[in-house]
Amino acid sequence: QVQLVESGGGLVQAGGSQRLSCAASGRTFSSYAMGWFRQSPGKERELVAAINWIGTSRYYADSVKGRFTISRDNAKKTVFLQMNNLKPEDTAVYYCTAHSDFHYYFTTRDWNALDAWGQGTLVTVSS
Repeated sequence: QVQLVESGGGLVQAGGSQRLSCAASGRTFSSYAMGWFRQSPGKERELVAAINWIGTSRYYADSVKGRFTISRDNAKKTVFLQMNNLKPEDTAVYYCTAHSDFHYYFTTRDWNALDAWGQGTLVTVSS
């Protein structure tokens, strides 16, 4: 089992950058694919990005392609989401997740079945 704690949220101006971190505990972090979701009031939960266990495959939502980058450091048990050129519509609570199967992230919408969720961190982008 793995536990996840996000950090790095806050207030940023439109056009700015923010980096989110997700620290994992547990001995098996490197065996998990990792993903970032976001949810804002009145909107559906959205998969933002995912990365496989070794960092060689990535998935991005169309809404963030070219602006966001997901990466991981297995030695530090941490996954990152670098967000550039932020827009007000990026305002949301961002959640870190872990799952044993990378392809699960974008072949199903049963995300409640993911192995682990963090508590979320709020990112607010002002216009």
